[in-house]
Amino acid sequence: MAVDDAEFREFFAGEYARLCWLGFLLTGSGAEGEELAQEALVRMWWRWRLGRRPADPARYARRVLVNRQRSVLRRAAVEARSLGRARPAELVPPADSERAMVLWEAVKALPPRQRAVLVLRYKEDLTEAEVARLLGLPVGTVKSTGHRALARLRQRLGSPDLDPAASAPEERP
Repeated sequence: MAVDDAEFREFFAGEYARLCWLGFLLTGSGAEGEELAQEALVRMWWRWRLGRRPADPARYARRVLVNRQRSVLRRAAVEARSLGRARPAELVPPADSERAMVLWEAVKALPPRQRAVLVLRYKEDLTEAEVARLLGLPVGTVKSTGHRALARLRQRLGSPDLDPAASAPEERP
């Protein structure tokens, strides 16, 4: 088992920060994002120990994280309905620039499914088919959800040519 442990440690070191970041982008909370990443990696560790290592461990870990987030959202919705209260507001760590903070606030205001589609599509650079598989949705739903999410962001930010896929926007005078 020592070889498997070494392999897993290497996998953990390479993926932990990325999974934390994905969790943060999906939840808006650093603590919740880290918790999701830890849960995903614990599940990966068990599979690894049982000799059932997935063919693409990084993809599997992302899927576990996203599925866990969906479960948390479902549970929160049930609790909110039954207790008649909403989830508490979450704090966002300071961003590098005011522009990034404005964009993050707009993304955070999107419904969870739209936010998940945008994060997976543009931050994780997954194809629509991969996002669909990860979220358990038809590809057409991913396309329409992404389109509606971008339209909301354009409207909220007042930018008709908003393109999250564009790398670093050029500074205009």
